[in-house]
Amino acid sequence: MSRMFLDPRTIRADFPILSQEVYGKPLVYFDNAATTQKPLCVIRKIEEVYSTINANIHRGVHRLSQLATESHEEARKTVQHYINATSSNEIIFTRGTTESINLIASSFCRSQCQAGDEIIISGMEHHANIVPWQIQRDITGIVVKVVPVTEKGEIRLADLEKLISTKTKLISLAYASNVLGTINPVEEVVILAHNHNIPVLIDAAQTVQHIPVNVKTLDCDFLVFSSHKMYGPTGIGILYGKENWLEKLPPYQGGGEMISSVSFDKTVYNDLPFKFEAGTPDYVGSSALGEAIRYIEKTGLEKIGLYEEKLLKYATEKLSQIDGLRIFGNVEKKSPVISFLVNGIHPYDMGMLLDRLGIAVRTGHHCAQPLIDALGIDSTLRASFAFYNTESEVDSLVEGIGRVMRMFDK
Repeated sequence: MSRMFLDPRTIRADFPILSQEVYGKPLVYFDNAATTQKPLCVIRKIEEVYSTINANIHRGVHRLSQLATESHEEARKTVQHYINATSSNEIIFTRGTTESINLIASSFCRSQCQAGDEIIISGMEHHANIVPWQIQRDITGIVVKVVPVTEKGEIRLADLEKLISTKTKLISLAYASNVLGTINPVEEVVILAHNHNIPVLIDAAQTVQHIPVNVKTLDCDFLVFSSHKMYGPTGIGILYGKENWLEKLPPYQGGGEMISSVSFDKTVYNDLPFKFEAGTPDYVGSSALGEAIRYIEKTGLEKIGLYEEKLLKYATEKLSQIDGLRIFGNVEKKSPVISFLVNGIHPYDMGMLLDRLGIAVRTGHHCAQPLIDALGIDSTLRASFAFYNTESEVDSLVEGIGRVMRMFDK
């Protein structure tokens, strides 16, 4: 096999959960956009930290604390290199993409916005990139503007530019839609925004595990993503911010770790990145995230992307051949996600019956209810792929859908 191609059989051996059965059927896991499965090296890293170096970090002088601190900070550098940030000071550990966006929404609006100022988002955003701005709208009086999504499932730069005004303070945009799979033209968005001196936040939760993301080349001001969507543990994520921006913004939370000194009269905040990391950090999660990134890098992100692109094409062709099945999101440049409906069958019913066949797909509005409403539907089924999925699993999905359709006589 060519060095540029990936063998999923080898990959699958690293993921113990994939060998199990569900209702007596081999597990087919197509819910990767919600969360990915974990390789043994990540699982073992969690066990290793708890078993050998578990201690609170940074403030301890004893050996275990020093080792745990080294593991945590090495993970920060691993993330830095993975997205090509200038400094590890630009890498903030959070609980995930959602907290990362809430952090920026809170700190940015408190310090950079006043009533009437504008934040621009798109019509395909996850609730995590909608609700935090609405909360700040209610607190500060900012205005939230929305770039519409075309029938094809894209946003147009011309539509974005029409929304920009002298009151626009920030643009916050998904790199890729978790429903449509659309990969947005974020490079062009950043150039357009910077021409108007507007910073940009990129939600890369559906991107960093599929394609290389270089924050220097992209030149975004903030970028956020989650560990659990890239084969790492839950409960930890990343906020990248340009150092000059992070220096400007006030802390999001107060407590231990984020301080330099405290008196009842005044608190002096800690240096970056600790200013934004109040309390005991998830040093076990960070260490395991670092291990997940090393696993991706060892496998080869370019090979992963090529394989997933091929699998997406195969699945799209197979599903498109099913009479009565409609796919939402048909742009050329997509992440490995297919949202669809089958005429006359509610997505929940289809999802439940597929589950009885061992096939895990997502049903609902996928935390993107405004987008689903704009599409004129209530919900979809979503099959999302990872590099451990196979064409034979896609065939099982197609066969399963056909079986359910025959049950409903569709």
